[in-house]
Amino acid sequence: MSTKAKIFSVLYQDDDIIVADKPSGIAVIPERFDTGREDFKQLLEKQLGIEFMTVHRIDRDTSGVILFAKNPEAHKEFNTMFEERKIEKEYLTFVLGKINGSNGVIDSPIATHPSKNGRMVIHPKGKAAHTEFTVLEQFKHAAFLKVIIKTGRTHQIRVHFSSCDHPLLVDPIYGTQSAFLLSSVKKKYKQSDEEERPTLSRLSLHAFALSFIHPKNGEQIRIEAELPKDLAATFNLLRKYDS
Repeated sequence: MSTKAKIFSVLYQDDDIIVADKPSGIAVIPERFDTGREDFKQLLEKQLGIEFMTVHRIDRDTSGVILFAKNPEAHKEFNTMFEERKIEKEYLTFVLGKINGSNGVIDSPIATHPSKNGRMVIHPKGKAAHTEFTVLEQFKHAAFLKVIIKTGRTHQIRVHFSSCDHPLLVDPIYGTQSAFLLSSVKKKYKQSDEEERPTLSRLSLHAFALSFIHPKNGEQIRIEAELPKDLAATFNLLRKYDS
């Protein structure tokens, strides 16, 4: 489906902010090598008929919650809240392998890769990065996790789990698979004459929730974006064939 024809879901809105559910495959704002391709912010502004300002970002291939500011005051306040870690960012993801234990913490500094543009790497001289995770369901070959990041380093979740030998189920850059195929977990999968279509052919990462105290009224806010259909289908197939 064309991105232009899609109606994006607005999850929360008040006089200061708007929070929407970004689909995978579209950048929040223009990226370096984009040429004439509209980004999520532009398309959402057209849909709603208003203009707003970017507060934070998630990767092009990550789906989920994204927050924008409607005025300069809110833009400054929420930028500061993100910088001071007063906004909790919760993700859902699938990673490869069996996780020992039900939860854990990854504390490894992250730096820009010295020779590969756009990539990050664990490095002792990198910036501090803190990731907490809980195993929501363990399968034979993969695990479904809730992840909370206390820092917002580029590709943090992807780099951290790859460094622990549990790369994301689908991650063509830091992982081992560019797609998830049912045949990889279903024992008696029957291959037809046609090439197998992937169950999941994008990054297996979803920005599930943002939680914060609203600076204007002191209200505790939690905004969630439900698991997209492709990730929900992946979960159901893993539960059925890889338990």
